[in-house]
Amino acid sequence: MRQGSGGRGAAIRFRAAGGVLLAAHLLVVAWITLRPLDVPWVSAANLQPLAGIKADLERGPEQAARQIGGALLLLAPLGVLLPLAGGRLVVSPLASLARTVAVGALLSLGIELLQTGVPGQVVDVDSLLLNTLGVALAHLAVVPAVRARLRRRRDGRPTGVRRGQGSSQGAASQGAASAGMASQGVASQGATPKIPRVGIAP
Repeated sequence: MRQGSGGRGAAIRFRAAGGVLLAAHLLVVAWITLRPLDVPWVSAANLQPLAGIKADLERGPEQAARQIGGALLLLAPLGVLLPLAGGRLVVSPLASLARTVAVGALLSLGIELLQTGVPGQVVDVDSLLLNTLGVALAHLAVVPAVRARLRRRRDGRPTGVRRGQGSSQGAASQGAASAGMASQGVASQGATPKIPRVGIAP
């Protein structure tokens, strides 16, 4: 009962921490993407996939790294924070990835739609693609490994010991203990006493 209650308490703490961090990250994203900008001019909306990425690459590596890298990193924390807020350890990796990427894509799409009414912000379909890719990469890089580690800790198995190795070591130790007990029993009994023969007179 204690172990189960501790596991539930840990799951609640993980969910609470994930929810707080998720809300903080979304506030930062909203401030970056939805605040009005006082600029002299803005470029036209880009509705052609990969056109904006090609234009960034043509402007040079520094411009490409800043624009493409920023779009990849903008929503990338969602790939970790969404599963953390869910708090589930036993889940299909493919299903978890699909759900997380879908939520990230919907959030990015919502941001792009809201930007149509924000002065100084430009709608770019490539931002949607890069935001979603960033979520997927962050999820694949962090979540499966962390979940596997937490499951091992929950099951009480050391991280670096395999299940078969642990069972073979346990069997060997039990066999050694049984042999030691048997030898102690033989030693405690001592040698078998010899009874001298008594001659019978004729």
